Amino acid sequence: MQDYVLAPSILSADFKELGQDIRTTEAAGASWLHVDVMDGLFVPSISFGMPVIKSIRSVSKIYFDVHLMIEKPERYLEEFVKCGADGITFHLEATEEPLECIDSIHKLGRDAGISINPETPVDTITDEMLKKVELVLIMTVHPGFGGQKYIDECTQKIKAIRERIDGLGSSARLEVDGGINKDTIGTALGAGADTFVIGSSVFIGGTEENTKYFVKALRDYKITA
Repeated sequence: MQDYVLAPSILSADFKELGQDIRTTEAAGASWLHVDVMDGLFVPSISFGMPVIKSIRSVSKIYFDVHLMIEKPERYLEEFVKCGADGITFHLEATEEPLECIDSIHKLGRDAGISINPETPVDTITDEMLKKVELVLIMTVHPGFGGQKYIDECTQKIKAIRERIDGLGSSARLEVDGGINKDTIGTALGAGADTFVIGSSVFIGGTEENTKYFVKALRDYKITA
């Protein structure tokens, strides 16, 4: 039976209460934490880097799902492992060495993920990559900003990657990031996603209650699927 994961994105958390927000989501049932790292080059925004991850690592034991939205991610893989990443996802568009990145992450003892933007064709992710990675992340908004609307055209991309993962016999997780809320999570679930990055809809308007809602929704879907 498929296992479904909620990964709250701290990009939407209250930064003056970040430690408490993280503890709240963990206590409410979230098993992953999604950490968006932005460099102002690959995406227009700048978020946070190694010092913040190292700091929050001390307040949480859950899986740190670190999403690198940075140019040439291969430059910093070891540093992100040292500061507490459990899994590192990089963008296919951001490197000329995707297979080398995957291998480097594995050599550092961590899970490797690969991500593509909404405009990037799914066939740019090769079968060789799908066989190697632990996670594929489909961006369902344009990366760089929270609170965007889910791009409906991305649903077909989720379905296409799901079919390829299953056809290859891969155990890679299929993650979606962007515009996931109470209205859109069912669409992504039905398309084959199993891991859900949710920011605004978790951290705005009652973090504990929102986390519990999505944890229950995913548990109930697992039972009925």
